[in-house]
Amino acid sequence: MEVVVGESFANAHSFRPGDSVKAIINGRLRTLRMVGIALSPEYIMEMNPGDVMPDFERFGIFWMPRAELEAAFDMDGACNDLSLTLMRGASEDEVIRQLDNLLHRWGGGGSYGRDDQMSHRFISDEMTQLRVMGIVTPIIFMLVAGFLLNIVMTRVIAMQREQIAGLKAFGYTNQEVAAHYLKFVLLIVLIGVAGGAGFGIWMGRGLTRMYTMFYHFPIFRFEFDWLTTLLTAVFCAAAAMIGTFGALRSVNRLPPAEAMRPKAPSEYRRSLLDHRRLRTWLPQTWRMVLRELHRWPVKCVFSILGIAMAAAIVVFGNFGVDAMDFLVDFQFRQTQRQDLWVNLVEPVSESVTHDFHHFPGVQRVEAFRALPVRLRSGPRFHRMSLMGLGTRREIYRVLNQDGREAELSDDGLVLSALLAKMLRLRRGDRVTVDILEGRHPTLQLKVAATVDDLLGANAFALRSFVNRCAQEGPQISGVWLSVDRNRLDDLYSQLKVTPYVVGVSATAASIDSFTETIGESQLLMQGFIIGFAVVIAVGVVYNIARITLSERDHELATMRVLGFTKAEVSVVLLRELAVLTMAAIPIGLLVGYGMAWLMSLSLQTDLFRIPLVVYPSTFAYAVIVVMGASVISGFLVRRRLNRLDLFAVLKSNE
Repeated sequence: MEVVVGESFANAHSFRPGDSVKAIINGRLRTLRMVGIALSPEYIMEMNPGDVMPDFERFGIFWMPRAELEAAFDMDGACNDLSLTLMRGASEDEVIRQLDNLLHRWGGGGSYGRDDQMSHRFISDEMTQLRVMGIVTPIIFMLVAGFLLNIVMTRVIAMQREQIAGLKAFGYTNQEVAAHYLKFVLLIVLIGVAGGAGFGIWMGRGLTRMYTMFYHFPIFRFEFDWLTTLLTAVFCAAAAMIGTFGALRSVNRLPPAEAMRPKAPSEYRRSLLDHRRLRTWLPQTWRMVLRELHRWPVKCVFSILGIAMAAAIVVFGNFGVDAMDFLVDFQFRQTQRQDLWVNLVEPVSESVTHDFHHFPGVQRVEAFRALPVRLRSGPRFHRMSLMGLGTRREIYRVLNQDGREAELSDDGLVLSALLAKMLRLRRGDRVTVDILEGRHPTLQLKVAATVDDLLGANAFALRSFVNRCAQEGPQISGVWLSVDRNRLDDLYSQLKVTPYVVGVSATAASIDSFTETIGESQLLMQGFIIGFAVVIAVGVVYNIARITLSERDHELATMRVLGFTKAEVSVVLLRELAVLTMAAIPIGLLVGYGMAWLMSLSLQTDLFRIPLVVYPSTFAYAVIVVMGASVISGFLVRRRLNRLDLFAVLKSNE
């Protein structure tokens, strides 16, 4: 028998046209000769029904002449799958209704649109998540970058008030001075946008190659979006200009003669720091630091927010790694703890489970009944498989995210929280269940509970209850196996020649596939975010320290002239930086957690949910990065302080 094989399965086994493979068709072992390798838009993702991730080594799509397949199953003129193309303007819902009415008496399992087709849903959800990450993540970064550029320009212009006054004294207008700084800002923005666009093109091409290789798209190329780049440049320029205008407005109000003088000292007021007991307890240098922060609250707040943003970006960057690690551990090591998931050709008696106990390497067997159903609540509906589980569940468990096991009911359904939300159902409500197999009964069942699981939109019940709903005896659709890893090859050989086994999924392969499909793309993005976060942390802290030194160089030089040592002068500046950093860290951790929460909400799909999980190690890592940036910045600033030209700094401006 000649067949055409799907490309994913062929690549996984290094098949080429002319190779042969053995397959059980209608209970008989037959040899299939491959005459071609193909792609199909209906099976972009070749997935075993019931799997959450593709396993290309154990599931594949084969095409063969219809006449030969009919002869193999002794079903001349029969079919079990129908694909339709709708006319322009046709109502998909109406066509589905008429099809279901027409095919109901012939055993039709229910029609559905392309949006509910598994392969299409998988690809569309993946593209949706990429679109969300491509919108939310850049917006967060642009907000942070615009805010930091705003801070820097505001403080730089404030430091150059005397130079601005000098220009105005020589006849330059406010508009000409403003144009100078705006050109400077635009130059910074253009350099940043050019460098960012180049790096984005490199990343985009790499991501495109990765998706092309995995999904086997025949045509999938990277296209540079000029509009997005232009909007990014406009946004960053606008943020910088706002800060520039704000700083220039305050300087331009001053007459040139007044602005050319050094800024008048702040008005001194007694504060809590001057309390007699506090003066005896708090060292002089600490009171100098705290008094400086107290006198300039706005500058202090913006400095704290700048450092906090650096810590927040580090937390946000590591969030994806933590969430993926938790998702894999929760789903594949706590909930679905089977080594193999075995699907049967058709529902059979549960006595078949005894056969699996005698297979090589099998240590434990749990059976399940997967019943195709359509849940309806008002105008909302969802097609799925109702999972019937046994009373003792040690391999496959129904868990909440906090680890609590959900109790299955013998007179109702346990729904995923996502499914309950989609159908607008709550505990105790009734849901209409159309069973799409066997006698096709329609039932009104109670929602016994909900469970906040992470993969899929699921419905669970005890297997005995599912059998009663289907009006059948104690039947099963498949089994979950715990096996001896050393005997997996022998077990695979046995399963391949078992007539009633239609498919086998390995948990280890699902983990690898999950990491390769979902994890790799997101971890690549998160790796970039973490690297950028470290750059921001070092850059922000160093610039704040450097600008603070420039603002206070006159005071620090005066202290040196009065007899303070280099170490004592450095302590004043470095302790101020330490106070700002320590105040910013908790704020940054909180803001980073909020960013992670926003991202987790944005990435929710029917296939899986990103849990809001940030490990303590991530918070610790953010603290280490920011504190390390502070230490490095403090060291660099102290070197500049030690080389300070006291005479140049202390010269009065005439």
